[in-house]
Amino acid sequence: MKFNPKYLPILIGAIFALGIFIGSVSNTPETSRFLDKRYAKEKLNKLIDFIDNEYVDDINTDSIVNLTVDKILAQLDPHSIYIPPSEQAEIAETMKGDFVGIGINFYMYNDSVAVINPVKNGPSAKAGIKAGDRILYADKVKLFGRKLPNDSLYATLKGEAGSQIELTVYRKSEHKKIKITIQRDIIPLKSVDVALLLDQTTGFIKINRFAETTFDEFKTGLASLQKQGMKTLVIDVRDNGGGYMEEAIAIADEFLKDKELIVFTKSKKNVVEKTFATQQGTFENGRVFVLINENSASASEILAGAIQDNDRGTIVGRRSFGKGLVQREMDFKDGSAVRLTIARYYTPTGRSIQKPYTKGNEDYYKESDSRFLNGELYKKDSIKVVDSLKFKTKKGKIVYGGGGIVPDVFVPLEEEHGAENLSYLLQSGIVGHFVFEELDKNRNLFSNDSFEQFSAKINTTDMYFNAFQKYLSQNGLDVNLSKNKALVKRFVNAEFARQLFGDKYYYEMVLKEDAMIKAVLKQNTKL
Repeated sequence: MKFNPKYLPILIGAIFALGIFIGSVSNTPETSRFLDKRYAKEKLNKLIDFIDNEYVDDINTDSIVNLTVDKILAQLDPHSIYIPPSEQAEIAETMKGDFVGIGINFYMYNDSVAVINPVKNGPSAKAGIKAGDRILYADKVKLFGRKLPNDSLYATLKGEAGSQIELTVYRKSEHKKIKITIQRDIIPLKSVDVALLLDQTTGFIKINRFAETTFDEFKTGLASLQKQGMKTLVIDVRDNGGGYMEEAIAIADEFLKDKELIVFTKSKKNVVEKTFATQQGTFENGRVFVLINENSASASEILAGAIQDNDRGTIVGRRSFGKGLVQREMDFKDGSAVRLTIARYYTPTGRSIQKPYTKGNEDYYKESDSRFLNGELYKKDSIKVVDSLKFKTKKGKIVYGGGGIVPDVFVPLEEEHGAENLSYLLQSGIVGHFVFEELDKNRNLFSNDSFEQFSAKINTTDMYFNAFQKYLSQNGLDVNLSKNKALVKRFVNAEFARQLFGDKYYYEMVLKEDAMIKAVLKQNTKL
């Protein structure tokens, strides 16, 4: 078909109009920003290719990319981070709630892999591995005399479920070497340390993190305590840095009535998502206490905030960390990942508990240290709150946003007479190593004792207190324990109980004189 010349003016006018339209669109601020971002991305890719192809020395451009990603994320907020492949695998495993391995707790003692104890009912326990055993070889891989880092040991001892590994073990108590074949299996990583009764009607559940299995573990512990006649529950999230938000929400739902608000999030585009309690709660009427401290963060604060804002229970302890940002993870093919903040979360009254981070990441994390200096760990009046961030619960109780959950009942950090970090030291690995080495001198010392016999024996002697003081000095820690003798003995003796009898007995001993537990029991009698 031939073009009719009479339509030429119309065609020219249409092209002209289209050009004006395209020009006006491409000159909008939105289009300019889009082009700027595209050119910036092209610039980065072009630079990396230029270095890869032309730089005078061979260089790993992947490391440059990782460094660039770190720098970019550091400009955003303290919780938007890049996780390299080695760390991501370990984090994913921890949050999954289990791993495949042989099931032992161990550490490098002198030049050997020493078994602190095998996991109860795990592959090693079933195969006959005992506390105090030294693992000399894993198959034909020599483990002693090399001071191998933990990641190398983990890689050697882990494997696929059902696979076998032959361990050559030296058993000090019998002065002999033995070979034991172990079939690897799935080993649970507990996120709920213990569920026990403090008295006839007061239950206690300790949550160390919020992993994939936390709600299921919590529900099992809660049901067990209810069967034993529990009327009051204490939930301990001290030193719990958080984890999966969904697990904290599911736990909060156990205590709140249908349609009560648990938490809501707000995104960059002001999209609000609210999460409400359901009819599934199994402990909606009993008393609830939540224990928090300066290291309770994120999901721990969601749980505490939901309980506090709904007037459902009492928060006991010290002001929590103050993390109110929600992250989403993006995985890369090399096993690394980026965790990016995508929203803020708010407690039911509408408060954000995220503490400020405008002065940079270093100041952000140092803020926790400054709480020692400003005295707020010792006096509630020293906690700085902002009146403009004041909120009211349904019953009119005043709560504050802007930096953590402020407890209803304040419990000061135990006065350490100049050794402010002693309580943290006593909960660190060094106590466990000391106890292992003491037990290793004579494994038969407590072997025939019941827990009651052991407890009576160890609580009436200062031998291990004196030995621990000497142990710290030998390891370069100049700490005078004499002014805190009762506190030190409590934690050291409890660690003996853990290694000999299990976690339940550790908590039974350590909680007897716990300041927050005492505050709870005092409050419970008033209610």
